[in-house]
Amino acid sequence: MARKSPLEVYKMLPGDNCGECGEETCMAFASKLIDRDAKIEDCPRLKGKKKEKLIEYLTPPVREVKIGDRTIGGEEVIYRHELTYFNPTAYFVAISDNDPSLEERARKVKSFVMERFKTDLKFDGIAIRNKSGDPEIFKEAVEKVMEIEMPMILCSFNPEVIERALEVSSQKRPLIYGAIDENLEEMCALATNYECPLAVISSDLRKLWELSTIATGSGVPSIVLDPVTDSLNMRGTLNRIVEIRHQAIEKRADPFRWPILGVPAASWLVEGNGYWEEAVTAAILQNRFVDAMILNTIETWAILPLLTLRQNIYTDPRFPARVEPGVREIGSPNDESPVLLTTNFALTYYAVEGDVEGKLDCYIIVADTEGLAVEPSIAGGKLRASDVAEIIKENKLEERVKHKKLIIPGAAARMRGDLEDSTGWEVLVGPKDSSGIVDFVEKHWKK
Repeated sequence: MARKSPLEVYKMLPGDNCGECGEETCMAFASKLIDRDAKIEDCPRLKGKKKEKLIEYLTPPVREVKIGDRTIGGEEVIYRHELTYFNPTAYFVAISDNDPSLEERARKVKSFVMERFKTDLKFDGIAIRNKSGDPEIFKEAVEKVMEIEMPMILCSFNPEVIERALEVSSQKRPLIYGAIDENLEEMCALATNYECPLAVISSDLRKLWELSTIATGSGVPSIVLDPVTDSLNMRGTLNRIVEIRHQAIEKRADPFRWPILGVPAASWLVEGNGYWEEAVTAAILQNRFVDAMILNTIETWAILPLLTLRQNIYTDPRFPARVEPGVREIGSPNDESPVLLTTNFALTYYAVEGDVEGKLDCYIIVADTEGLAVEPSIAGGKLRASDVAEIIKENKLEERVKHKKLIIPGAAARMRGDLEDSTGWEVLVGPKDSSGIVDFVEKHWKK
């Protein structure tokens, strides 16, 4: 799909550069709209047909859907390198309504947090299954989960069960899961009346198209597509998902312009399957356009690779993950503490910080390499000795330490002479891997 043009957006704006949107010019506002850093409503002068036309132009091929306060979908390209992906896949954990440890499990889901590169990796919501078959038990389970304050998916094919739950939870905008051929009319009525998103389910793409079309025509505000996850036939599952996404983005096929839901938890329905099979299924789906998933496990060893994979996929390829350049203090450094050099690529910096934190009191010079790691920044001329000298001067490092010694990464050894000439400091070539910094300092620093 062609990249949206700021000029095309500008033509639909008032063009008077009034500044009421917070930007100095309408062109600047147009660029913000395309990058989703601003909303159409920020322009109070935009009304009528121009506004309608702009909304249509900016609406992505895959429409956004809100489940509670979590937004899914909203993608504009099939492959990330074409632009970027915007809304990370939402992970919902399944809990049965008759599970005696329901509240405990829900709290574990809520409190699960793993930090990676200063970003919290966590679950996004809870999928409540009507395993009991009892509308009242399901309603009570939903009320308990509501206290946890996470987005919810209500899982039942029984409209009566769903309605009882919606009576107490509709204001939280849960996803109704779901609508099949046999209950479509009743589920559409519930989704419309309670203004909640509805999942339509079928492994037959023609039937899924039909269900989506009927649901939209009956007034359902938002739809999520479930082409059915079959862990015994992942090729068929992936073929359906890929076809839906290609139809949505390349052909703007309206019934398929909705987020896709995968259910790795279905792996457990196959005898002999468990954590491993679910994790593999989830990883495969994560790599193929799925916008939300229902999982069964909360075991750290099984879920952490998925959270890491999601973080990597949804890193904007246009802007490498980076940290602010400058000088960081690790621990409680003094005037005899070592000074280290690294780049502002987030992966590189946090690896260095993680390897020395709690083990070494030091200063870290973070050079602005436009988010590149050590070797590519040297090859591309982004790690410059003059920039390092400027950071030392601006941060008055010569007043904070008395030794004038700098430890650089082993991969930057070729810069030693240039750095010594630019900074006037003695440069020590350290290990190539940051895991060896502490040992290097113990062996060589005082000498």
